[in-house]
Amino acid sequence: MRRASVVLLATVIVAAGSTPQAQDQERPEQPIFRASVEMVSMSAVVRDERGRSVPALSREDFEIIDAGGLRSIVDMRSETSAPASVALLIDGSGSMTVGGTLDMARLVAADMLNVLDPKRDEAALFTFDKSLIEIQDFTTDFDPIRIRLEDLEAYGTTSLYDAIAGTARRIAKFARHRRAIVVLTDGADTSSVLTPAEVSGLASSIDVPVYVLALDGADLSNRAPLADLARWTGGDFLPAEDRLQALASVRKIAQELRQQYVFAFEPSGSAGWRRVEIRTRRPGLTVRTRSWYLAGSSE
Repeated sequence: MRRASVVLLATVIVAAGSTPQAQDQERPEQPIFRASVEMVSMSAVVRDERGRSVPALSREDFEIIDAGGLRSIVDMRSETSAPASVALLIDGSGSMTVGGTLDMARLVAADMLNVLDPKRDEAALFTFDKSLIEIQDFTTDFDPIRIRLEDLEAYGTTSLYDAIAGTARRIAKFARHRRAIVVLTDGADTSSVLTPAEVSGLASSIDVPVYVLALDGADLSNRAPLADLARWTGGDFLPAEDRLQALASVRKIAQELRQQYVFAFEPSGSAGWRRVEIRTRRPGLTVRTRSWYLAGSSE
């Protein structure tokens, strides 16, 4: 069986610095492909205590904390039915052959396509082992993706973090709408060059949230850094250990891509990585967004 041509992972040179850990506030190391920024745009999802999306909040309901200080919100809008560009990234390493995990990934990927709307959304399909492979570029015709899902193979080592980075670069260049990467994996990484912190910095700098669906058989020892990566980007780490659980996670992703708040604010005057947090002044509500932005310029 012929495999699709390999898309070379873009080399990301990272400036020296510390990387964030799960329990501290250190800055991620800085990918150096980011251009200068004149206005920071950040999307956010707001949920109540029962996990339901909260619409119709106003600008006065929010505050932005930039490295510990308040920033003025220049603009805010609420989106309730935004179109989406979704990159499906399916683990094709040898560990996915265990327990029918690759078959489960095919089913969950098909479920994700089913909740998208081909009249306004677009999707692409990637797989990886040691290298990232583009199976199908972005399209509103999902039938070729469904067909190509059956051609996926599983063998080789796992460069999971590198593959997420490469997909983020690809989706940033070619996606037209609200962007997201949906990763279907058993959670093991054996050969990546980049760390979770570096990948989360890359994805955050180009505002690409990463959603990780942890399939049955996921390596528990690798879940914590992968979960951190997803949440630092404004995405999420979601269980998909059976079909019913996976379908609920897929529907949650689709809802979050549709219903979001988008904020604009002026960046910090000091160049470099900035820790940022969007909070709501209303009790009982939770805001999820990316954790970092890059102020100033970087060559």
